Amino acid sequence: MTAEASTLGPEYFEHMYSASPDPWGFTSRWYEERKYAISAALLPSRRYRDAFEVGCSIGVFTALLAPRCDRLLACDLSPVAVAAAAERTAGYPWTRVERRTMPGDWPRQESGFDLIVLSEVLYYFGGEDLDLMLDLATAALSPSGTLLAVHWRHPVAEYPRSGEEVHHALAGRTELTRLVDHREPDFLAEVYLRGSTAPSVAETEGLV
Repeated sequence: MTAEASTLGPEYFEHMYSASPDPWGFTSRWYEERKYAISAALLPSRRYRDAFEVGCSIGVFTALLAPRCDRLLACDLSPVAVAAAAERTAGYPWTRVERRTMPGDWPRQESGFDLIVLSEVLYYFGGEDLDLMLDLATAALSPSGTLLAVHWRHPVAEYPRSGEEVHHALAGRTELTRLVDHREPDFLAEVYLRGSTAPSVAETEGLV
């Protein structure tokens, strides 16, 4: 895995979804269910006004996020995944699932997103695309907005980068302040806030 490797293209994901409607076992593995529960619990706010989830796949985490958002935009580059995610979140009419290829199709949002989710997606970006994704994400966050990043720690030969490399790059973003650093042998989960300070949940609620 090197920084010079190319971003994985649509053909990789088309191959994955042609082999299985749930190629990563999001609906069947306890590992995934637990990881999603931890990820949702790490979010510091109970509710978000405008949220954006990149690489939503079949929408399992999207369905967990939806009840906590006023508006939620989720996207994936696979039409198979987009259709599955749209069906899974059909009961949440404030949720939109769209086919978008990142970083070129990053959405415009005048007021910014107060939550951006980058879960199991950034290590697919090679070359300068990772830096561009992080540029877009930080610029799109509203003041004090939340960025959640979650990535697998074990090596995957096809991926341009490792999860460790992704989170190292994220930690170098001076526009962001880390609030949560959750590390396990299998995955990293970090929460960043836009700005120079990151008040705790207790501070936000006036408990300290």
